[in-house]
Amino acid sequence: MIYLDNAATTRPDGDAFLRAAQFCNENFYNPSARYSGGFAVHTKLDGARESILRWIADPAAFDLVFTAGGTEADNQAVFSGARRGNAVTTAGEHSAVERSFTELKNRGVEPRFAPLHADGSVDAEKLLSLVDEKTSFVSVVHVNNETGAVNDIFAIAKAVKQKNPRAVFHSDGVQAFGKLPVRLTQEIDLYSVSAHKIGGLKGTGALFKRRQLALPPLIFGGGQENTLRSGTENVLGILDFSYAAERQFSALAENYARVKGLRAMFWEKLDKSLFTLLSPQDGSPYILTVSAEGARGEVLQRMLFDAGVAVGTGSACSSKNRFSRILRACGHSESVLDGVLRVSFSRETAEEEVSAAAELFNGIAKKYKSRV
Repeated sequence: MIYLDNAATTRPDGDAFLRAAQFCNENFYNPSARYSGGFAVHTKLDGARESILRWIADPAAFDLVFTAGGTEADNQAVFSGARRGNAVTTAGEHSAVERSFTELKNRGVEPRFAPLHADGSVDAEKLLSLVDEKTSFVSVVHVNNETGAVNDIFAIAKAVKQKNPRAVFHSDGVQAFGKLPVRLTQEIDLYSVSAHKIGGLKGTGALFKRRQLALPPLIFGGGQENTLRSGTENVLGILDFSYAAERQFSALAENYARVKGLRAMFWEKLDKSLFTLLSPQDGSPYILTVSAEGARGEVLQRMLFDAGVAVGTGSACSSKNRFSRILRACGHSESVLDGVLRVSFSRETAEEEVSAAAELFNGIAKKYKSRV
């Protein structure tokens, strides 16, 4: 199987899992236990926390809260950060943020959504026009998970803070972490990441938090994660996450350059009479979204899978909807939205896989269109 749906999830890193497995079979103690075994596991978790922190942030300026995934990290950011007035986000957010913003109106906070450009990036000028003295929270996705468009969150955060210094700024960095060069600045208050997008295990994520930011917890209980996320820690998942991140970041620049070449090669080999490019040329090299206008994307997806290629039709978290909410917000027609296919790469993707997949794309789309 040629796997090109890495924006949905990546193959778990076998070496990272084996390194972490001892904390499932041998050192399985509760990190909160007061005997030496528990203390040793707790110390190991602290080491994993600092290791992940250092890849994109200064540990002296940021904390890291481990969560059960990117969705929980987004929910904690939104519901702990947006507590009054209004909250501003984009029409291109992952459903974990979009649905949370929709819920805010039931909690007395007015949600405001900024429009997108055709490539999926936010209209920053219009987003800033929505920020006022009553804005308590702003969230802008770093990499659009359906088009790969990269928002300049650092410039946007700086502009937001200049307009309202009290507004909490959050970014969903799930599709950027371990793939793009990132260094969190003082204007970024919160940043969500997920393990299974970079070879870690599903069910593990984290929220980067600026140290000076006072943030109430979302989950209450035993006070783990410095009281910010109660519940016994997922030791296996957290340690696996740190080991997977270590491998991902140690070759970040090399992976970026190689994947950028694969993305360009894939698009070059596609038949332009069959496919239209929806992703921006300067977007994340890890995501390439196209449309076979006049075809049904989910039918093509199944045909490709039967032929040995796994791809997406958009966000896996909104796959129950016929049309992508995000791509519709980009202004595309229903005929374009119907034919969407999302190809997403990883550090493991091979050149010969990309070449073979492009040929299958062309052949299957041509076969489909000849029948309708």
